[in-house]
Amino acid sequence: MSTQTPDTLEWTDIDRRAVDTARVLAADAVQQVGNGHPGTAMSLAPAAYTLFQKVMRHDPADPEWTGRDRFVLSPGHTSLTLYTQLYLAGYELGLDDLKAFRTHGSKTPGHPEYGHTAGVETTTGPLGQGAANAVGMAMAARYERGLFDPEAPAGESPFDHVIWAIVSDGDLQEGVSGEASSLAGHQKLGNLVFLYDDNHISIEGDTATAFSEDVLKRYEAYGWHTQRIEPADNGDVDVHALYAALTAARAETGRPSIIAMRTIIAWPAPNAQNTEAAHGSALGADEVAATKRVLGFDPEKTFEVADEVLAHTRRALDRGAEAHAAWDKQLAGWRSGEPERARLFDRVVAGQLPEGWEESLPVFEEGGSVATRAASGKVLQALGPVLPELWGGSADLAGSNNTTIDKSSSFLPEGNPLPEASPYGRTVHFGIREFSMAAEMNGVALHGNTRIYGGTFLTFSDYMRNAVRMSALMQLPVTYVWTHDSIGLGEDGPTHQPVEHLAALRAIPGLNVVRPADGNETAAAWAEILKRHATHPAPHGLALTRQGVPTYAPNPDAAKGGYVLRESSTETPEVIIVATGSEVQLAVAARELLEAEGTGTRVVSMPSVEWFEEQPRAYRESVLPPAVRARVAVEAGIGLTWYRYVGDAGRIVSLEHFGASADAKTLFAEYGFTPENVAAAARESLAATRG
Repeated sequence: MSTQTPDTLEWTDIDRRAVDTARVLAADAVQQVGNGHPGTAMSLAPAAYTLFQKVMRHDPADPEWTGRDRFVLSPGHTSLTLYTQLYLAGYELGLDDLKAFRTHGSKTPGHPEYGHTAGVETTTGPLGQGAANAVGMAMAARYERGLFDPEAPAGESPFDHVIWAIVSDGDLQEGVSGEASSLAGHQKLGNLVFLYDDNHISIEGDTATAFSEDVLKRYEAYGWHTQRIEPADNGDVDVHALYAALTAARAETGRPSIIAMRTIIAWPAPNAQNTEAAHGSALGADEVAATKRVLGFDPEKTFEVADEVLAHTRRALDRGAEAHAAWDKQLAGWRSGEPERARLFDRVVAGQLPEGWEESLPVFEEGGSVATRAASGKVLQALGPVLPELWGGSADLAGSNNTTIDKSSSFLPEGNPLPEASPYGRTVHFGIREFSMAAEMNGVALHGNTRIYGGTFLTFSDYMRNAVRMSALMQLPVTYVWTHDSIGLGEDGPTHQPVEHLAALRAIPGLNVVRPADGNETAAAWAEILKRHATHPAPHGLALTRQGVPTYAPNPDAAKGGYVLRESSTETPEVIIVATGSEVQLAVAARELLEAEGTGTRVVSMPSVEWFEEQPRAYRESVLPPAVRARVAVEAGIGLTWYRYVGDAGRIVSLEHFGASADAKTLFAEYGFTPENVAAAARESLAATRG
């Protein structure tokens, strides 16, 4: 899949010196700032160097080159493992950036951050998620190949490349990596290689404190190709054995590969090696000096990089340019033979949507009733034929989430017994693995050139939350389809009924939560999400109903996040009722009661607080005039979101406790979600403004 490399490793004294340079740079960077994780960066330097200088296909001059291999450093705390290689290979990082390690505004933050530092493929903070990101990237690489070049023989497409990931003991203890690794084995992702840094050290000391399983046997059971390499006689990484293992892993295209590599943390620091202190603390000036003496560096110098070392490692730029040029030639040949797919490729890379795509969106008849999860499913099925880059599925809840874009096509490897199985299928079966689904979706988005969505119940967003947070942190255009959005799901009871979830998700900066009122708002929401993919990339979470809700006429202002659904009979409304999702119908019915009493009442549907807050102040105040102080917010969840909208005289009809096992109609009535109760809250608010 990558550019061919020699069968045997060419390794010279200058290579050894370059590796040792990376080691002392890591020690110096941590020592200068006074905090960080030097030990793993020191012991992993040979492995990272071998990948970046001897194995991977990449171009330091073009970090976003479509044809590159991807590299994921899952233990993000050892960020210097990556930063030193980016510097040596000729990416945008300079020596001054290493000197500014972990300082405000630097390109070298404590954990690598996607979008902040060229060459960083993902933000790996919490352990385990980088491994799952890598699985998602490998899935995306296969789907991308299916979009653009499915008939090419294995290894001969410009869209063939490898996903390399360094993973740690900590990553493999986290459950999310197990979820993702299980799926990777099931999917037979032969374009994925894990290099497992088996250093036996965690913050609390020797991993014998908590971790004693046979990792390779576990991965063998997952269906992975497994290898183990032992250290050289001096305790350092045996680079020749490593190179052979990496080469064998790349050659194994029928299943993912993991290589267990025994390392000694902080090697060759005389006193700090193989200690937990070396994991997360500066070595100390004396130990740094002693390490430099062992490696033949001047202990009086800091950030020492010999000219001949840098000249040698910067040859990665030449190799990258050569590989890039060969790929460009290969791509040109593909273009001439596949003009229609080439046009699709250009459109997708540009983040554009096909002309007239919105004509495919369904319009739901006013006055009918449809669950918004069902409406979402109809939107996906309508868009499938016109947006081949759109794909996704569910954490084993497709029938409930309505996330099956194509029932005849499942993303499954060759050899899977299901009749709809295809390695390039549209519908992804993530399995009952909500957390890794979200982290894999992040990996898909990071890989680029497709549009991904994934579904489960809203209450299970708790399982996914940290990966959703990482979506927001990286501003990735992934779409979460969360259904069964309230006590309206009924008899499954409080374990499945979300109460605090909407407010908790809205608390994540950068995540847009969209809770549409009906089928037409659902279609408008999907359209807006798709439009924002390239221009305003961000994660979106759709919160959709299980139960049917009334359908209103389409309104283009739904894409603004909040709009006037029903106007007051008076020129200036006396009271405003704001509602979302299935509670909008209660607001509409309460308005009828209030208008019958002579109270001018406006109903505002607010499917997305975040979209609404993006609008100009003039628009927001036209929807919610500041002079109208009598306000009610209605949502079947905790009221935390709504205090800033209702003000001191407002009232909130919310749910401040868990639900119960009963049908939806009973629960809504029991907990006050009725037109009569909403109207009563409006009267109370009006009285408060007059008091």
